[in-house]
Amino acid sequence: MTTLFKQPIQNNLFIPFITAGDPYSDCTIDLAIALQDAGASAIELGIPYSDPVADGPVIQRASSRALQSGMNIVKAIKLVPEMRKKGLEIPIILFTYYNPVLQLDQESFFALLRENTVDGLLIPDIPFEESEELREKCQEHSISFISLIAPTSSNRIKMIAENAEGFVYCVSSLGVTGERKNFDKSIENFLNEVKRYSKVPVVVGFGVSSKEQVEELASICDGVVVGSALVREIERLGASLVNENTRQEALDEFKAFASNFAS
Repeated sequence: MTTLFKQPIQNNLFIPFITAGDPYSDCTIDLAIALQDAGASAIELGIPYSDPVADGPVIQRASSRALQSGMNIVKAIKLVPEMRKKGLEIPIILFTYYNPVLQLDQESFFALLRENTVDGLLIPDIPFEESEELREKCQEHSISFISLIAPTSSNRIKMIAENAEGFVYCVSSLGVTGERKNFDKSIENFLNEVKRYSKVPVVVGFGVSSKEQVEELASICDGVVVGSALVREIERLGASLVNENTRQEALDEFKAFASNFAS
């Protein structure tokens, strides 16, 4: 089994999501460093895609901006060693839909992941039952294959959780990514069941958008993934991030915002 975090199981994990190339590639590197400085435990690096079925409007707009700037899966993966050169030490998890992987072919894809020191892989449109070949490839290259579990997984929870690597990504509610004001009352029972079987941290994503929600979830899971709230902040700061004269101030503002989600 591959591991992302030091054992025993870590808690209070803060795993931010950003879209590679939004608003441009060099800025993605600076944003990753800002997130590490803000207390991130790992970073999900999203590959922009034209048909992101699991993503809400905020991340869809980020994908559109990144694609317009010329970002693609190969360029995104090659950003990782540039982040390392600037001092990034925390794990990087590549978040991509399966189609870009198919376009590359698996051998080329995993060679790129290995050469560019990617630590984890998350592919939301591949069901666990169809992921065996990908999971084997990940193990071969010492990459953690991150599994998603939704509240509707029911009798599949045990199977997915027992085979999870890195961390288990628990989807807080049905639907696409996006900020939510509250979570379903059944989430505690759902997370407790996942924790019964998981040997890796149990992390909640989809909808985590405030410090209060992080505090609310802290006692029932091992950490959170925060995506749309951070991507919306990048969108708000976009013009300042692009402008060389205001970039550092915008990065500092982004870091301060992100630190709200770290324990």
